[in-house]
Amino acid sequence: MNQTFRQPAPTVQSKAVEGLELIDAEADSLPQPQPPEPLSRAARIVLGASLVLIAFNLRPLFSSLSVLLPEVMQATGLSTTGASLLTTLPVLCLGLFAPFAPRLAQRYGAERTLLGALVLLALGTGLRWFGSVPLLFVATFLAGGAIAIGNVLLPGLVKRDFADRAAVMTGLYTMALCAGSAAAAGLTLPIEHFVTGSWSGALAGWAVPTLLVLLIWIPQALGSRRQVSHRGFRVVGLWRDRLAWQVTLFMGLQSALAYCIFGWLAPILRERGFDAASAGAVASLSVMAQVITCLAVPSIAVRLKDQRGINVALVVIAVVAFLGILFAPVSTVLFWAVLQGIGQGGLIAAAMTLIVLRSPDSHVAAHLSGMAQGVGYVLAAAGPLLVGLIRGWTGSFSESAYLFVALGLGVAVMGFGAGRALHVGARTIRIEGDG
Repeated sequence: MNQTFRQPAPTVQSKAVEGLELIDAEADSLPQPQPPEPLSRAARIVLGASLVLIAFNLRPLFSSLSVLLPEVMQATGLSTTGASLLTTLPVLCLGLFAPFAPRLAQRYGAERTLLGALVLLALGTGLRWFGSVPLLFVATFLAGGAIAIGNVLLPGLVKRDFADRAAVMTGLYTMALCAGSAAAAGLTLPIEHFVTGSWSGALAGWAVPTLLVLLIWIPQALGSRRQVSHRGFRVVGLWRDRLAWQVTLFMGLQSALAYCIFGWLAPILRERGFDAASAGAVASLSVMAQVITCLAVPSIAVRLKDQRGINVALVVIAVVAFLGILFAPVSTVLFWAVLQGIGQGGLIAAAMTLIVLRSPDSHVAAHLSGMAQGVGYVLAAAGPLLVGLIRGWTGSFSESAYLFVALGLGVAVMGFGAGRALHVGARTIRIEGDG
């Protein structure tokens, strides 16, 4: 292990204080940092609004299904195991498809790759209209792959075109992610009752905002004149590094907790006696509460000597609140749901912040991001799957408390290790003669 990089990271943290550095999916394609073509103020406003709207569309797939899952199971005859697989599939896709995003961006450009992802997302979401079980799985697979690509590409576009407003755009981007999830949790049931008249139509209805932002994005993507270079760098030593694996496992295990919430919070609440509309509203509020710590934690974390304490504290909040949702008096569930959102939102923000703070340069950061998302989301897929399996085996969600505590312990251990003020032991090597 190369100990040259094993040192405190004050310079990285200082940069993050000024404006949290985001991961550029096209970083490997650039032999040297290239200043982007200047955009007019109007073009920047349109681009910024487009990125925020795209971010809004990257989460409804998860929470919209959660709200209507009992109706879907009753109408299609889908078993509890089948429902578990359906809620797990998009999370698995996030991990499987994330590594392809940088390669596609290098080959076709980030804008055009993102355009293709939006088309795929609209198609996958719209296919849910037909309501058959096989098409539900196909649609979820397509949309999940599209979301994985968007997850990786959007932060890079923000970094490239809004370097002087990175903090503002990061806040707006994060808020849009939470708003999309919350909107789907809160509005899917009203859409079913008052607009489409069917659960399949309500699920497919979330293709409409995707199509709208697609129309806005088409001229920007096709009109881009950015040149894509195929020369670049290679990062070595990352996959053998202990700290890199701690960051990756922290990302994966906290994501497992997060997608248990996205996939099963509404069914858990309905089992506790809430009607469908109330369960969706509480789930929506829980997700919206994530905005508080999503915005606050990065600026707090980068000012600390290290992030071990804040990581562990957030885990405790998230897991205790989850147990409160399961076992506390029903009259207090709203409090616990909001508290869980605060803890979970902080964990998501902390995981993304650690990728930056633990990386010695932008190329290592890009690869650490790919490693953390690729491996982490595949690991995270086990969370919602196990919740569904436990529900099927025991007939209750109560026994899933053991899973939440086990995940919480894993997140705490990995967060403590990943929170140390060190750099991963990886280095960047330039590839000569590749262009």
